[in-house]
Amino acid sequence: MRKLLLKRLGSALLATTLAAQIHPAWQLAESGSAASFRGISQAGGTAWVSGTHGTVLRKTGDGAWRPCAVPPGAEKLDLRGIWAFDDTHALALSIGPGEQSRVYRSSDGCATWAQVIVNTDPKGFWDGIVFADEKHGLILGDPVDGRFTILTTSDGGEHWTPDADPGLAALPGEGGFAASNTSLIVNPDTKTEYLGTGGPSGPRVLMKAATAGAGWTAVPVPLSGGSPAAGVFSLAFRDGQHGVAVGGNYEKPADTAGTAAFTSDAGRNWTAASTPPGGYRSAVGYLAAERIWVAVGPNGGDFSADDGKTWTRFDAVNNWNALSPPWAVGPKGKIGKLAIDANR
Repeated sequence: MRKLLLKRLGSALLATTLAAQIHPAWQLAESGSAASFRGISQAGGTAWVSGTHGTVLRKTGDGAWRPCAVPPGAEKLDLRGIWAFDDTHALALSIGPGEQSRVYRSSDGCATWAQVIVNTDPKGFWDGIVFADEKHGLILGDPVDGRFTILTTSDGGEHWTPDADPGLAALPGEGGFAASNTSLIVNPDTKTEYLGTGGPSGPRVLMKAATAGAGWTAVPVPLSGGSPAAGVFSLAFRDGQHGVAVGGNYEKPADTAGTAAFTSDAGRNWTAASTPPGGYRSAVGYLAAERIWVAVGPNGGDFSADDGKTWTRFDAVNNWNALSPPWAVGPKGKIGKLAIDANR
């Protein structure tokens, strides 16, 4: 017991020392847009962002953020999710009831877009899109008739098939969140799929292994719950075992209780952060080179140097919605790039 206590104290001291040596700061970029951005994706040295009024911007290398063509019929739609495959090829997902939920594709660097799928269920509402590789992807939708909507593709998004697994049954009032296109993710190492939920029944993480015949299973997560506005808003993994979930209650953005949890066993168990972020957080990501996690929300951002156990506030000014390190995006055309002044 004594050795265990000393080990824990040593780990906590090391994390505190490392955190004191890191000084993140945002470098704000000129977007030339007033749209509210919630989609951000990177591939092949190119970054893409998406948001309200069918807005998509694209940045290649050290160039400026440049506006893309508006997808046909998307002038009044909110493109909450975007997934980039390379410098020229991306899919953008719009949210909304019924046919407002759609997916568009560009294969020419966003000069043109074509609609590839539209939600034909008037009770449906899509929340996000994610791909494990160029062929295999998923669309997340809110529960319909008591079941989460998951559509899968194995041909890069040309065709989509509903996932009928019984493990997608939703609890009363349970749903997903379209806050940052990261409540549904695929672990880059294991290809396990993870879905973070919320609602009056409390937050959960549903997960499905990549092995043949695997189904969706659910575990509780110690984040804020008990409200349709509370739960898991974003998930990320740095390897096959270590992950972080962030969220809280978006109607109480300053509340710090239940805003982050971590796992070290591939999501089978989650532990609440001992020092949580400084409020509700809508997105989380990992910076591998700096070995830190970053979480953002409407009242700023925090970082963790100990795999999500403790968080340090570094931004109490900016309003952010989504994150794809080192980039973050927010309302009114806000785009920022994270610079790390680290002495480690």
